[in-house]
Formats: sequence, structure tokens, C-alpha cells
Amino acid sequence: MPVYNPPLRDMQFVMHEVFNVVDELKACPNHADIDADTINAVLEEGGKFAAGVTFPLNISGDEAGCTLDKTTHEVTAPKGFKEAYAQYVEGGWPALSCDPEYGGQGLPFIVNQCFYEMLNSANQAWTMYPGLSHGAYECLHAHGSPEQKALYLPRLTSGEWTGTMCLTEPHCGTDLGMLRTKAEPQADGTYKLTGQKIFISAGEHDLAANIVHLVLARLPDAPVGSKGISLFLVPKFNVKADGSLGDRNGIYCGGLEHKMGIHANATCQMVLDGAVGTLVGEPNKGLSAMFVMMNAARLGVGNQSLGLTEVAFQNALAYAKDRIQMRSLSGVKAKDKPADPIIVHPDVRKMLLTAKAYAEGGRALLMFCTILLDKELTHPDEKVRKDCADLAALLTPIAKAFLTDNGFEATNHAMQVFGGHGYIKEWGMEQFVRDARINMIYEGTNTVQSLDLLGRKVLGNNGASLKKFGKLVAKLVEEEGVNEQMAEFINPLGYLGEQMTKFTTELGFKGLQNPDEVGAAAVPYLRVAGHLVFSYFFARMAQAALRAINAGSDDPFYTAKLQTARFYFAKLYPETATLMRLARSGSKVLMDTEAALA
Repeated sequence: MPVYNPPLRDMQFVMHEVFNVVDELKACPNHADIDADTINAVLEEGGKFAAGVTFPLNISGDEAGCTLDKTTHEVTAPKGFKEAYAQYVEGGWPALSCDPEYGGQGLPFIVNQCFYEMLNSANQAWTMYPGLSHGAYECLHAHGSPEQKALYLPRLTSGEWTGTMCLTEPHCGTDLGMLRTKAEPQADGTYKLTGQKIFISAGEHDLAANIVHLVLARLPDAPVGSKGISLFLVPKFNVKADGSLGDRNGIYCGGLEHKMGIHANATCQMVLDGAVGTLVGEPNKGLSAMFVMMNAARLGVGNQSLGLTEVAFQNALAYAKDRIQMRSLSGVKAKDKPADPIIVHPDVRKMLLTAKAYAEGGRALLMFCTILLDKELTHPDEKVRKDCADLAALLTPIAKAFLTDNGFEATNHAMQVFGGHGYIKEWGMEQFVRDARINMIYEGTNTVQSLDLLGRKVLGNNGASLKKFGKLVAKLVEEEGVNEQMAEFINPLGYLGEQMTKFTTELGFKGLQNPDEVGAAAVPYLRVAGHLVFSYFFARMAQAALRAINAGSDDPFYTAKLQTARFYFAKLYPETATLMRLARSGSKVLMDTEAALA
């Protein structure tokens, strides 16, 4: 059976010693009174909930899956899920970072981020039920009418109700401009929606009293394409003016998807048969409103893979210390045993350290993103808000795609450490691999994220957002450039920062001549950008660790942090050279292939 220990020490290190989160958020009136002790205490309790309540349900939930009653269209989650959700609500966990005006606790987003990392490590499938509610909350908070906010936000905040996002349809996938779901205006100001949606995570379940669906649909006179999409709020049960539940609405689960992983989450085919909904935001502006939820979900998906990376690493490390097989190439290490623990073998260490580095780099990136979001929404300085918004937009596709690619690689490595036992279900490792695989696909495939990064977030604004991140890199290089202790971290960071500017400019010119050049280069480009970001954060983590050591600390945590950073720069960072060569190889060998793909 697998184990899980919340990585509270590393979370505290990144928050308080690398990012100084309390000082960073002091300028935001909403968080002026926050302190490290409060954050640490909340996350310690959150770790207990994740490890003690949801983690024990992970394997049993995967084995049982969800059950659909085709007569009533009701879905029952695996045994124990409903009770765990009741404990989650009773503990006030849904309200952590929500607006106090609607019953929230008003804590910084970084607290919710860390709590959800632990939940994802413990049980990704369970976490998806409440996790999607945060996106629905954010969307309504930003674009809902006063009536919608008053009626729905308190109940989403408390966890009494959950939320979903109903976007794609059988024929259109990511290309939402082709969706066909119709919304017919009614005399009372509501709309009746008709159509089908697929791949709707947590679309139907028995955990909460009501489910708030945010649905994309077309009005009768809507323009074609993505410019003709509107957003509607469609509850599972119609809601009366006083907030009580009325009759069953015309939206129901027509079938459950049979999936490779996340078996315990109900991935639904949703049917809208004259379902009553209300418009969210302006007509034909639904996609921009939904992007609030989609961007939250993209960071959330990155967090799912971070959680799986961490728990897979922990289990592989424990196994590698215990499993004995063969002798070390450099001589016997365990003289009292017939063989040495497999952790003595260099390639086993490489796999373990790859997972560890991807977890620690990903944790830093997602924490940084949530600090940006808090400042974007609440900082009093308009320029600070704008800079944070630009950086968050730049980093979101990287957080989604780079972390999920890395998460799949890391969980595969962790399973490989177990050898044949990793392929056997009872150890739990193969489930981490299966669960991680979906994260590279949904909320926009990683190729879509790469096109968004290079085409829209970088070339689309002539590199302005990338330059803002480049200034952070240049500032750190200037601070530590003459520090010999930091040279092994700063020199490769500075080199890649310089290369990134030339690399981006070159691809931009090629893209002007042939747009397919952007499509051919986008995926390797995003991984290079991901390594630039990780290089920056590993250098900052090394800086903080050296600061503590030089101040007299003998805590082995700091030595471990430096060793992981050295591994990252020596064994993972060099991928950037190959990636840039791949991106520069152009589109011709891909597109001039009619015979090969006949």
C-alpha cells in the first residue's frame, strides 16, 4: 500500500524563505494582517485532512469507480467519497481563499494552492469534485450579476453546492467555435438550453445537494464561430428566490466515460433538454467570461500533476531504500545483506531525483503564480496589478503543460523504480501513472498550451510579457553574478536568458514568413520556456539555502536543496539545447510528408 506525507517543510521554505510571501502581500489590503504562523497552522491541518481522510480512499475509489442509474440519471461516487466531502465542508475547507462577503475566509490564494497540492497527492479523483467549484466561483465572482452572486456564491463558498464547466461537445473538442448547444430566450428573462456536452468532470454525483453548471451555448442570432458563444448558469436543481431547491432541471448525465484513469471521478456525457439557465455576463461574450474558469482550471491541472509527482516520488524513494538487488558498482554498501538497496545505483537515483526536482520546481512555479494572482486582484498600485496579470498570463500555459508533461515522466520513473512490482496494482504506482495521463490532455491539450504561449502570449505582444520575466532573471543574475557560491546556478540561468531572446526573435521572423513554423516550434519552445522558469526558481531556492547555511544552519534540508538544484542543472536543464535545435529544424520535414502519411 502506498504512503503519503504532506511536504510541509518544503512548502514553508518556498513560501517564507524564497518568496517571503507575508511581506509580498503586505501591500494588499486584503492580506495586510496575514502572518506565517496562520498559514503554517492552516496547512498543517490541511495536510492531516488530505493524508488521513482522502488518501485512504484513493485505491478503493479507483477500483470501484462511479455508478450511473440510467433510469434516474443519478451518479453515485465510490464508497466513502460522500462522507469525506461532508468532512471537507464541515471543516470550512472550501472557503479558504473565497471572498468574506460571501462567507469566505479571505486567505491568500497560495494557501489554497498548497492545500490542493496535498489533496491531489492524496486523491486526484476525489479532489476534482470540489476543485472545479473554485473555477465556477471565480467566474461568477468576476462576471455574475448581483442576483447570481447573492444566490450562488455563498453556497459555492460553503461547499453546499459544487460547480462544473460544460464546454466541449462530441464534434468539436477544443475548437469551441463549432459548438452547437442552443439557448432560446424566454419571456421571464431565462433561457432554455438544448444540446450535448462531453467529458464533463464531476458533472453528476451524490456529494452535494446541487451542482452549478456553467454552460457555453449559442443564442438564436449569434455570430458564427467563437464570437457567437454565450455563457449560462444552469443548476442541476432549479433554485428559488430564497435559495431553496425547486424541481429537477433539464440537464442530466446520459452516460459515464470509461477512462484510463481517474476512475473515481464521474466524467459525464451531459444532456441538456430544455434546461433552464440564466445568462452570465454579456451575450456573445461567453468565451472571455469562461476563460476566468479555464485559466483557474489550467493552473489546477498543473497542480494535479504536481501532487502526483510528489506522492509518486515519496513512494519510490521509500521503496528504493528498502528493496535490495545486486551490488553497487563501486563496492558493497550493505555488508550485512545479500544485496545492496537499489538506491545505490546511479540510474535509480537519476529517476528519483528527476521526480524530486520536477516536484520542487513545479511547487515554486505554482506558488509564484498564486502570489501574482493575489496581487493582480488586490494590489493598490495599478502598474503592479498590470505587471502581475501579464506575468500570470505568460506562466499559465507553462504551468499547465510543463508540469503535466513532467508529472507523467516523473510518475513513470517512480513506477520504474519499483521494477515489476510497479506494474502490479496493489503497490499503487500504476494508478499514479494512469491518473497523471489525463492532465496532459484536458483543459486544452499541451500542444494548445504551447501554441497559446508562443503565438499569443509571446509573439502576440512582441515579447512584452516575456521581457517582464526576463527582468526578474536579469535582476537575480545581477545580484548574484559575482557570488562564487552561486556561479553553478546563476551562469546557466543567465546563459539561457540570453539565448531565449535570440531564440524567440528568430522564431518570430520565421513565423511571419510561414505560420506553420510557429506550429512546428511551439511544443519544444514551451519546454525551453519551462526550463528558463525552473532555472530561475532553482537559482532562487539555492540562494535561500546558501543564505541559511552561511548564517550557521546545519539543517540537512538546505544541503538537500542545493543537491537537488545541482542535479537539475546538470541532468535536466541540458535538454534545452536539444529542444532549441528541434524548434529550429522547421516545419518542412513535418508538412512536406504527403507520401509518408498517405
